[in-house]
Amino acid sequence: MSDVVIHCEGLSKCYRIGEREPYRALRDTLTDSLYAPLRHLRSLLGASSNTVQPNEDSTFWALRDVSFEIRRGEVLGIIGPNGAGKSTLLKILSRITKPTTGRARIRGRVGSLLEVGTGFHPELTGRENIYLNGAVLGMRKAEIERKFDEIVAFAEVERFIDTPVKRYSSGMYVRLAFAVAAHLEPEILLVDEVLAVGDAAFQKKCLGKMGAVAKEGRTILFVSHNMTAVQSLCGRAVWLDGGKVVQQGDAEIIVTEYLQTAAESCLEQVWPDRDTAPGNESVRVRSARVVGLDRAPVETIDTRTPFALEFAYWNLKAGARLNLSVSLYNQEGNCVFTTTTVNEPHWHGKEFPAGLYRSICQVPGGLLNDGSYRAMLLVVQDLGRILYHHEDIVVFEVQDSTEGRGKWYGKWTGVVRPELEWATEWIQPAAEGERFGSPDGGGASPLGNPGAGRPGQCG
Repeated sequence: MSDVVIHCEGLSKCYRIGEREPYRALRDTLTDSLYAPLRHLRSLLGASSNTVQPNEDSTFWALRDVSFEIRRGEVLGIIGPNGAGKSTLLKILSRITKPTTGRARIRGRVGSLLEVGTGFHPELTGRENIYLNGAVLGMRKAEIERKFDEIVAFAEVERFIDTPVKRYSSGMYVRLAFAVAAHLEPEILLVDEVLAVGDAAFQKKCLGKMGAVAKEGRTILFVSHNMTAVQSLCGRAVWLDGGKVVQQGDAEIIVTEYLQTAAESCLEQVWPDRDTAPGNESVRVRSARVVGLDRAPVETIDTRTPFALEFAYWNLKAGARLNLSVSLYNQEGNCVFTTTTVNEPHWHGKEFPAGLYRSICQVPGGLLNDGSYRAMLLVVQDLGRILYHHEDIVVFEVQDSTEGRGKWYGKWTGVVRPELEWATEWIQPAAEGERFGSPDGGGASPLGNPGAGRPGQCG
């Protein structure tokens, strides 16, 4: 028996721009079934078809001729920029949507975690949703009951397990959703970039659980922008861009080449047309820029250069209380810091009239280490509801500075590189003939011996 559990061959998915799939009633399905043999006969006889070929300008290929194989027990990372087709691929493998061309053969029970609370019914309690998800995965009641306590403990929602999940926070949602998907023993686990919702401790626990699941012989497809997680968890990686496979192979090699390619700067993005700008019915982004403190464009930034992140956006619903949150990531996908407008003195906590706004965040010099950085923007309402998020809204490079290095010319380690204040003072001159220590640890100290009996320990 072959160890290949997922075989994708020539997968392509095409969407019609601006069109919605019409509603189909049961009678439409029955009618199509009755006429299917006749249509097949007409095609064999070479009869002309009235099918209109889609115009290239009205179509969008989310995937184009994607092929790969995954073996049992393998952890495969799917990487690539936004819009590369990663989520579309997982939706096809989850049987949520059908491919336009090509096919995917899957052997085994599939558990999917494609977004926060996938498959949850908001009116049902956490307990009821665990049983519902287990039934959807094909689990028997006895199997669900055997894993129930472990799921609840992992999700850390014991107190709220009998509360309807519509009252859960986004963090509680994702904890329970991941716990259900990981503990109900699917043979294949599909995980999209949902772990970004959880805090650092929960992300670490999830990565540990996925590693344990892989060691049990189950297969994982892991989509993430966290390159460190991909390198540590995955043996192989597939790099998608524009719906096509750019490269696939060893995760370490693929991630390294992807980061080198993705390091190109994007210091400014502008969307002047409000109706087509990125966003939704609540808010739309007009521009995002990396500028100097005088708001002039910048071409280069080094480790000592102060700069600002500037965002212009339309608030489309009067009365909303908005906050911006910006998370800055380095080229390995690690979050360097997150900053919000909660300390903004003029508009925080106030109702925003409809209109165009600009928010500016100043980043001091002497903070970031050299390397490539990308910013993710969140627009949040009432400090809790995410209205819109935009990954990689600006990308910039921080160059090394020769100032402040002393005689050290190697790579400065660390995620950040703050210029912290230091002070050194001469406490006491040495007396004539006095020694401050010897290779064997002897000698007197002018400060006495406050750590006597506890060498090498902090008191």
